[in-house]
Parts: sequence; structure tokens; C-alpha cells
Amino acid sequence: MTTRLVLMVSGAIEATTAIALILAPELVARLLLGTELSGAGVAVARVAAFGLLSLTIACWPSGTVVDTQAVRALFVYNLLAGFYLGYLRVGAGFITFLLWPACVLHVLLALLLARPARG
Repeated sequence: MTTRLVLMVSGAIEATTAIALILAPELVARLLLGTELSGAGVAVARVAAFGLLSLTIACWPSGTVVDTQAVRALFVYNLLAGFYLGYLRVGAGFITFLLWPACVLHVLLALLLARPARG
């Protein structure tokens, strides 16, 4: 799998997540974490989604050249997201059917981006 393709797959997943968080943050929280959001949680989720969507746009590959900074940004994001989702499942006791798959997907994307992220 080429670095460009990994960036596109990661970007597509994150853009989809961002749009879902903007449109229905309560549903995403319920499916991913099995919990409800307060009014402040909804606002924070939407602002985080704006950042996630911006990251996706900034990292989307243009042409055939892959920007190393974009690869590094998505590598760090996926690594941290994967570890945090794993912590939520193991250390914080959140139990839903989407938490492990989301964790594994982020860690897998981070592993695929690790070598290209070194530059």
C-alpha cells in the first residue's frame, strides 16, 4: 500500500468521523463510547470535529508528491488516537462494540505511516 493511498484512506476515515461529529455528536459518542454528551460535550465535540476536518484537508495529498509533514501529522494523530481509544477500553472501562475496532484501525494506520513519517 503506497503512502499516498494510506493518507487518502486515513483522511477519508477522519473526514467521515468529523462530519458525523458535526452533524450528530451525541450519536457518535453513544456508538463509540456508550455514553451521552452534555451540552458542553456537544460543543467540544463539534469544535474537535472542525479541527479533525481541517487536519484532513491539510494532509490530503495533491498530485503525486506526498508531503512528509502531512504524513507525520497523520502518524501522530493516529498513534495518539489509537492509544487513547485503547486506554478508554482497558483503563477507563468504556465498553462498546466500536471501541476496539476504532483503536485497532488507528494503530494500524499509524504503523503504516511510521516509516514514511521518518522522512
